[in-house]
Amino acid sequence: MVPLFWRKIKYRYDVVGSYCEKCGSYYYPKRELCPKCRRKGKLRDERFPDEGRVLSYTIVNGKIIAMIGLNNGARTLAEVCAEKVEIGTRVKKVFRRYGEDGDEGIIYYGTKFVPVC
Repeated sequence: MVPLFWRKIKYRYDVVGSYCEKCGSYYYPKRELCPKCRRKGKLRDERFPDEGRVLSYTIVNGKIIAMIGLNNGARTLAEVCAEKVEIGTRVKKVFRRYGEDGDEGIIYYGTKFVPVC
């Protein structure tokens, strides 16, 4: 079943990435192999911080898409739900609707970010 499959993907509804125990690097999205250590690395799943800062951004079809540096040093690309942001704006993750498949299709959700007040 498609809905059940999507719900079981950990990183779909939370910020779950990888941490390499050998070199101490964080990666998001989750990796199966450490880009630095290759096969010698030992990766484990890790829930990433809920907050970070906007490092860079652009506007695509009226939506703000930002490169966000999470508090642990990992980076992710995500939509920021705000009318305006600036480089350095503190943001936190939120659970928001992404869209749906057709007018009566399955609604899917995921992680976006909003400015920290």
